Amino acid sequence: MIDGALFVVVLVGALVCAVSAGALYAFSSFVMKGLTALPPAQGIAAMQAINRAAPGPAFMVAFLGGALLSAVIAVFTLVSWPGEGGPLLLVGCALYLFGMLGISAVAHFPRNDALDKVDPEAPASAAYWRDWAREWTRWNHIRTAAALAAATLFVLALVR
Repeated sequence: MIDGALFVVVLVGALVCAVSAGALYAFSSFVMKGLTALPPAQGIAAMQAINRAAPGPAFMVAFLGGALLSAVIAVFTLVSWPGEGGPLLLVGCALYLFGMLGISAVAHFPRNDALDKVDPEAPASAAYWRDWAREWTRWNHIRTAAALAAATLFVLALVR
């Protein structure tokens, strides 16, 4: 059974990963639908404002905290191998680090930076917005599932 400091780190890691998954789920389930229902110029302007506000402390604690805790959990797990729940913990760490943080770095940050340079009122912006929102949301579904799966695996490792 996982106990001591590792128990606390895994429990907090599960909670932080779940919070990240919840924030991302909100985007996949209704935020992007609401933004794409607006006229394109308004949707673009709103998403640009969201992307500028997102790197604030409230979201970044969960977003990067999950990555930091996943890295710590992976090191603890590898050092104490073979321990209870080791495979579950390592897969959970990989899901968060690669499936959530990695996808964010490869699929979302560049798209967000590109959208920031778009003039919402330009004639070509409407078509760009439709394609951008579809691709951004598709990748967001994947990173949402990865963060939720990481949280689930951390919890399962704790209850073994």
